[in-house]
Amino acid sequence: MATTDDSFNGMTEHCTECDLDTLHEVSVQIRTESLKKENAQFSREPYRVAECQQCGNRSSQRMNNA
Repeated sequence: MATTDDSFNGMTEHCTECDLDTLHEVSVQIRTESLKKENAQFSREPYRVAECQQCGNRSSQRMNNA
């Protein structure tokens, strides 16, 4: 489970690489999923991206599974 951390603008989460609860920088990115130029403007989806501040491991998860 993610928790807030008052010492830094980030989240404490479990890192699968470190196998510890570490500070993560969390952001939302809008990614284009279609490779076709004519459909690209309609295929943008939000992704939650978390980067471990200890080892640098990044993970992303699609937020809209419609």
